[in-house]
Formats: sequence, structure tokens, C-alpha cells
Amino acid sequence: MLRAFQRTFFPAAWLGWQVESNWTDPLIFFVFSALKPIASVMILVFMFNAVSRSGTDPALYAYIYLGNALYIYVGAIMAGTSYSILDDRERYRALKYLYIAPISIPVYLLGRAMARFMTGTLAVGITIAAGIVFFKVPIHPMRANWPMFFAALALGVLCLAAMGIILGSITLTLRSEPWFLGESVASALYLFSGAIFPITLLPATLQPIGFLMPMTYWLELMRRALLGSGSASFPTLAAYSNASLFGILAALTLGFGLLAFILHRLFDRIARDKGMIDAQSNF
Repeated sequence: MLRAFQRTFFPAAWLGWQVESNWTDPLIFFVFSALKPIASVMILVFMFNAVSRSGTDPALYAYIYLGNALYIYVGAIMAGTSYSILDDRERYRALKYLYIAPISIPVYLLGRAMARFMTGTLAVGITIAAGIVFFKVPIHPMRANWPMFFAALALGVLCLAAMGIILGSITLTLRSEPWFLGESVASALYLFSGAIFPITLLPATLQPIGFLMPMTYWLELMRRALLGSGSASFPTLAAYSNASLFGILAALTLGFGLLAFILHRLFDRIARDKGMIDAQSNF
């Protein structure tokens, strides 16, 4: 079983990296990877300083900056996994060959998610480094809780990959405009994750969505790990201990993992029955 996993996962991750990084020469790829996240985060920085009377408040400033920077992972992994299904099915016309190969499609999608994680890590690292150097974000690497950071990162990546497999499975059955599903869901969840403002600012009817999303607890753990004690600038989860946040995140990861397994089998059967494994959208 382990050898079967390795036979699928590592080639899929390598293939995904080639697809993501091999479209141009390394220098242009690096410049694009650096400028795109920095340019997007500069909008948030200028907006924060323009509308906030406490624009120099280091705790709140760092909290918002990190939330925006770390959310890059959500689009990269969750939306990217969904996009990889369309890439293989419609751009390269190779999905039907993957289905007859001796591999597991969910494991293959997990490998593609890992490739997206690597490119996302490059963007996140550059964004955080730029924040420290140019935007005076008060992050001190020597004071960060790195074991907690990497533990939360690993758990969050697994959960985002499971959510990506769910979106990818749904994408299999879409014939009209499926390309926007992943990005649309990632953009919508940006409002409910507490990335740049507390969930309690949402209307009361929408707040439960935020508390059901694993990104809410994942972002809180990552911020606390990087900023240290006293980092809970949003009151939403200030009363939760690190252990409680880990417990909630682990439970949600398990839940989304089981949901991914169930929904993949369901939508995979629907796609097979409707002959959509090698279909092209909008036709």
C-alpha cells in the first residue's frame, strides 16, 4: 500500500511542479512569483494605513498582514487542486489516460496539491520577507514558535488538500464554466476566515460559516506561532488555547478528509456515467 502511494504521489508532485514552473525561464518565474504576491499585499498595506487611525499599531498591523499572506496557501492548494483536474482533462487531454493507469486518482490529486504547496510557499515566503524588510511587520524569527508553526502548517495543508479534492471531484461533473469554481470558492471563503477582519463583524447569520471553516483556526495558530505571546489581536478566538485550536483543526481536517473520500467516489461515479472524464467544457 505504501509503495502504491509513493508510485502515485511523488510523480504527481513532480509533474505538478513542472507544469507550474516550466512555462518560462527560472528568472522570469522567480520575478513573477515575487512581484505578484507583493503587489497584491501592498494594496492591503496602503488601505490599512489610509483608513485606520492606528495604522502604526504593530500587533494589529502584523495580524492583518500575516492573514493576507498566509491565505495565499488557500488559493494555491484548494483552488489549484480543482484546477489541475481541468488542466489534465481539457488542456493536456490526459485525464482519461490517468484513469486507466494503475494509480489512485485522489492520491494523484494530493500530489498535485503538493506541487501547488511548493509554489505557494515561495509566494508566502517572499511576501512575509517583504513585510519584515519593507513594511516593518514586527516578526522576529528567533522568537517564533517554529514547532507549532510547522505542525499547524502540515495539518492545514492536509485539510486544504482534502477541500481541493472535494472541489476537483465536483469539477469532474461540470460542463459549463468549470474553470471558476476553485477561485470562486477560495475568494468567497476569504471573507469568512478572519484573514483581515474578525468573524464577529459579519452578520450574525453568516458568522457560523466562519466558525465551521478550518482556515479560521489554522490562520489563528499560524499567527500565534509567528508573532508569539500577545498576538491574539482579534477577540474572536482570543479565549481559545493553542491546544483547543489544534483539536478543532484536527477534527475539521478529519471531517473534510472523510467528506473528500465520500464525495470523490460519488462524483467520480457520476462523471463516469455521464462520460465526462474526457469531456471539454462549454460544449
